[in-house]
Parts: sequence; structure tokens; C-alpha cells
Amino acid sequence: MRPALALLVSMILPPFLAVAQDRDTKVRNDREAFETSDDWIYNDLDAGIEAARVSGKPLMVVFRCIPCEACQEFDDDVARRDPIIRDLLDRFVCVRIVQANDIDLMRFQFDFDQSFAVILMNPDFTIYGRYGTRSDRPEYDDISLSGLRKAMEAALQMHQDFPAVKASLAGKQVRQSRYATPRDYPSLAGKYETRIDYEGQVARSCMHCHQVREAERLVFRTAGEPIPDAVLYPYPDPSVLGLKLEPTEKATIEQLAADSIADRAGLRVGDAITTLDGQPLVSIADLQWVLHNTADSAQLPVQILRDGQPLDLTLELPEGWRRGNISWRVTTWELRRMALGGMVLDELADADRAAAGLPNDTLALRVRRVGEYGEHATAKRAGIRAGDIITSFNGLTDRRSESSLLAHTVQHSRPGDSAPITLLRDGKELQLTLPLQ
Repeated sequence: MRPALALLVSMILPPFLAVAQDRDTKVRNDREAFETSDDWIYNDLDAGIEAARVSGKPLMVVFRCIPCEACQEFDDDVARRDPIIRDLLDRFVCVRIVQANDIDLMRFQFDFDQSFAVILMNPDFTIYGRYGTRSDRPEYDDISLSGLRKAMEAALQMHQDFPAVKASLAGKQVRQSRYATPRDYPSLAGKYETRIDYEGQVARSCMHCHQVREAERLVFRTAGEPIPDAVLYPYPDPSVLGLKLEPTEKATIEQLAADSIADRAGLRVGDAITTLDGQPLVSIADLQWVLHNTADSAQLPVQILRDGQPLDLTLELPEGWRRGNISWRVTTWELRRMALGGMVLDELADADRAAAGLPNDTLALRVRRVGEYGEHATAKRAGIRAGDIITSFNGLTDRRSESSLLAHTVQHSRPGDSAPITLLRDGKELQLTLPLQ
């Protein structure tokens, strides 16, 4: 089925049929829509590389987790060649990869908490830039077709100027990976084939990108080692610098937090960040790539355009700079199993603290949900219920977020330890013990 026909079918189907697709059907329908498309090379990177070499075009490689709801609308716009980017898509060899099973981690690295990511690259595998960002904000606060267009335009310019610009792109290239493919991680070994089983349980045979990040953390946890900040807080959102970037631009500052790292460096709203640590930026994802690969404390040179004039500044990154909010991440669910026995926690609002007689500077995390099955039900089996307010966790009583508690626990405990917990339930204080996994 051609993309245009698939779009027409989706428009005339009753709404309940369009929505009520199970996960296997969604994956099969994606293959039916794009496998024979003239516009996309489907699940075949080698064919894409060959086509790019023959045509002289750069590649646009889209990684998409079909069963995941996040970014579905945006992916549809890209896959169906929305008019905002259609003319530029013709100047790329477009490849659509819908499984993580056999990703070459020596070639492709991106934020594996995403269900949609774009790599813009030369057929010799030199990466021009990355596109695709997620956070705790709504989808279109981070990505837009206009922003993708600008990233594509920048990549096309680099391709035109290649190989003269190749040296400037060195920092964008992948780092040494511990394992060659996701299936080589110990926790994933033997569980997946190299290809999706379209004739059987399709979604279950397809490894999700978030499993790669989970497997990386399990390497440390299984060895009884603290999970490093760089692994706990991957691809930091610009908010750790005090920045909110404009989603319709490459890397232009939309908001700036007072007395933040960026503010102290002299950045201002409206500044366009052109390079960070010497790397030319085509998107917010490019900025996150630099941050992901930056040390736990560092000085980062940043070049901006302000009122059309270039300006060189320096970001001073102190110890612990990357510790932002990770509660929104899909991979945090696995951290909750390890550290919280499957609980989901919310920080108590000041008004609720006052009603419970709790000071503003103490721990107060309300249990929003407890897991029901397997190891995610450990908290439930320990006697913890939704609505409980945790006021002490393994000796911690200072005010902190769920993210902070998760990180502290997996960095300062070992599997098999137990965490004493004090909580409030219906105004009464209870003492319980939670096994850590």
C-alpha cells in the first residue's frame, strides 16, 4: 500500500477502528504502508547506504518504535511527507528503521528513551546531526516540522561542503560502545532475533529502544556497582542549564532561568547557539548530544549569534550539573523496580504538607501508584499503599524529588539491601521495610 493510499484509508475508516489497533496490527500496518514505498527504504540500512552512494545524496535515517504512542502524530507527519518538509525529503535518501534488535551501536547512538529519532548523515557514516527530543513537556514543546526542516537544511549545507567541513563534525560521531548491538547486552542476550517476527507475536519480537538504556544500567546494577550520573541522566534536557529552546528553530533560547548556569555564562533570550564545545548545532538533540558526552564537571565553550553578531562565551558546569528530572523517562520504570519496589511517587505540595503537619524542608513523597505484578509489586508486598506519604526512606529525611531519591538509592545501595521506611497513613505513622532489587 502506497503512503497516499494508506492515508486515504485512515481517513475513511470509522474512528473506533482507527484507534483500536493492537500493537501487532500497528507494526504490520506500518510495514504494509511503507515497505514498497518509492519514498522510504524500509528496515534496510545497507540498501539506504548503497542508494546514497549511487545518488550522491545524504541519508535521513528515522528510528521509530511503532507500538509506542509517544511522537506518533509527529512520525505520521514525517512518514507521510508533510508539505513543510516534502521538498527537502526529496534531497535525501530516506530510511525507516522500526526495530532496535540489530542497531549497530558503533554507528548509531541517540537518546534511547525516545520513540522517534532522526540521524542525518553522509553515506560514509559521518553524522551531520541528530533530531528528536523528549522531556516532561508536551511533544510539540520540544519538536516541530519547522525545526526538523531547519536541521535538514543545515545537513544539506554540510553535505554540499563535505569533505571541507568533515573535521568540524568529529565531535558528533559515536563514542566507543561497550557492546556492538543491543542483543549483546547480558540482560538481552538470547531474548531477541535479529529481525521482527511479522508472522507471529510481532510487537513482542521487536526490541524497544528503551530496553537498550535499561540494559546499560543493569550492567552496573548486576555487578553491584553504583550507576554513574552519565548513565542515570542521559541526554540532559537544556533545562539543566536553565534553558528552554524554541522548538521551531535549531537552538534558539526561548526562556532563561535566573541565576542558572546559562544565565551566569551571559546567555540571553533570543540568542541562537551555533556551536557548543566546537560542534555545530542543527537541533536541540545536537545540544543534548554534547551534554551527554560531557564530563561530570567541565567548561564548555559556546558560540552564539546575538543580533546577528557572533559572541563567544563559556558554560561553567559544576559537579552534579546533569541531575535533572528523569521521572518522565520510560526507563525510569525499571529504576522504580530496583529502588522503589515498583512505586510511583509525587512530591507533596506545600498546602498538603501544611495539612499533614510536615515542614517544607523534609521528605514528603506521596505514593501515587504501586506495581501489581512480579518484582514491580515488591512495595505492595511490603505493605505500602497508594496514598501513603513517605517521610523517611533508608535514612533520608531531607526534601527531595522522586528523581533524586531514585538516583541516591541506586548509587548508594546494592541489590539485596533493605530500606527502612517511615510513612503516614490516615494521619498515623507506620514503619515498614522495603527489599531493594
